Amino acid sequence: MAKSSVAAIDWITVLLFVLLVGFGWGNIYSASYENEAFSLTDFSQVYIKQGYWILFSIVIIIIIQAIEAKFYERFAGLIYIISLVSLLGLFVLGKNVNGATSWYAFGPVGLQPSEFAKAATALALAKFLSDMQTNIKHLKYQVRAFLIIAIPALLIVPQPDPGSALVYAAFFFPLYREGLAAIYLIVGVSAAVLFVLTLLFNPLWVVLAIATVMIFILIRKRKQKPKYSRYLLTLVVITAFCFSVNYIFNNVFEQRHRDRFNIVLGKEVDSKGIGYNTNQSQIAIGSGSWTGKGWKEGTQTKGGFVPEQSTDYIFSTVGEEWGFLGAALIITLFVLLLLRLIHLAERQKNQFSRVYGYSVVGILFIHFAINIGMVTGLIPTIGIPLPFFSYGGSGLWGFTILLFIFIKLDANRVNEW
Repeated sequence: MAKSSVAAIDWITVLLFVLLVGFGWGNIYSASYENEAFSLTDFSQVYIKQGYWILFSIVIIIIIQAIEAKFYERFAGLIYIISLVSLLGLFVLGKNVNGATSWYAFGPVGLQPSEFAKAATALALAKFLSDMQTNIKHLKYQVRAFLIIAIPALLIVPQPDPGSALVYAAFFFPLYREGLAAIYLIVGVSAAVLFVLTLLFNPLWVVLAIATVMIFILIRKRKQKPKYSRYLLTLVVITAFCFSVNYIFNNVFEQRHRDRFNIVLGKEVDSKGIGYNTNQSQIAIGSGSWTGKGWKEGTQTKGGFVPEQSTDYIFSTVGEEWGFLGAALIITLFVLLLLRLIHLAERQKNQFSRVYGYSVVGILFIHFAINIGMVTGLIPTIGIPLPFFSYGGSGLWGFTILLFIFIKLDANRVNEW
C-alpha cells in the first residue's frame, strides 16, 4: 500500500483535470451570472450548484483513492450489473426532463445513470478482455465483447438519449488496441462515408463511381489473378446499402435528426428553427475574434441567444469571451489530457488497467470531438456535454469517477509484477 500512496499518483493528469474543471466553472459562472447578490444558498443559480457538484467531486476522488485498486477489477462484473439495473429502472421510476426519461429524482437533485454506466462498462470490458481465456481475435469473444458494449447502449437509446448511446462507439478504441481486426473499422468508416455521399448525391452515381474504381483496381491487379467473386459480392453489398440509405433516412430517423443532417450537409438553411442553436453558437464564437470580448462581457452569452450555453454549448461562451486564443487553450488542455492518458495506459503492467485506460481515452475523445464539432457546426447537433466543463452534477461525477479510477489503477502499477 505504501508504494501506491499519494506520491504514486500522476499529478500531471490531476492538474489537467483541475484546470479544465476550474475553467469550466468560470465559464458556467459567466454564462449564467445575473447581476444579483452572490449567495451560497441560492440554488437557482447554476454556477452555485456546479460549485457544490465540484466540491462533492473531491469527496468522490478521496473515496476512489482510498479503495484498494484490486477492488475495481474484482467487482467489475457486479458494478456493471448494478449499472444495467439502474438503466432498466428508469423505465419505471425515471423522471422526464426535456422529453427524455433519463433521470432519477432525489428531491432537488437528479441523477442520470447513463453518465455512470460508461465507467461500469469500461470496467466490465477490461475485466472480460483481461481474462486469460479471452482472445479477441476469435469471433465468439468478439461477439461477447460487443454485447458488453451494446447492452447499456440499447437501454439508453429508448429513453430517448441517442447521443449518450453513440458514445459507446468509444469502446472500439481498446478493442483495436488489444488486437481486434481492422476490417471492423474499415467497414464502419466506409459505411459512414457512403451514408453521407448517398445523401448528397444520387445513389446510382455513387454506385457507378465505386464500380469504376473497382474495375480500375482489377485491371491493375489482373496479373495477380484477383478473386473477382469477392469484388462482385462487395459491390452487391455496397449497392444494397446505398439504395437503402434514403429509406432509412426518411423512415427510421426522426424529423429533427433529418433536419440537422440536412443543415450540416448544406441541403437546408434554417437559422431560426432546428438550426438556431448552431447558428447562434457560430455567431458567438466568430464574434470573439482573436482575444475575445472579455470574461462576462459576451453579448451573445449575456443576451441568452445561445440555448443550453451552460451545458452542451458551453464552448461557444469560451469562443466569444476568450476568443481564438482561449478556445485553442481549452482544446490544447484536452489534447494534452488525452495524450497523457494514452501514455499512462501504455505503461500499465497488466491488461485490465491498460484496457480500462484506453476506454477512458476513447470516451473522453468521443465526447470532446462531438461536442466541439457540434458547437462549431461541423457535425449535426448531438446533445452530449463537454467533459469536466459543461454544467451538470451527473456528468461531472461520472467523468470524475471514470478518470480517477484509472488514476488509482495507474498509481498501483508499481505493485503489479
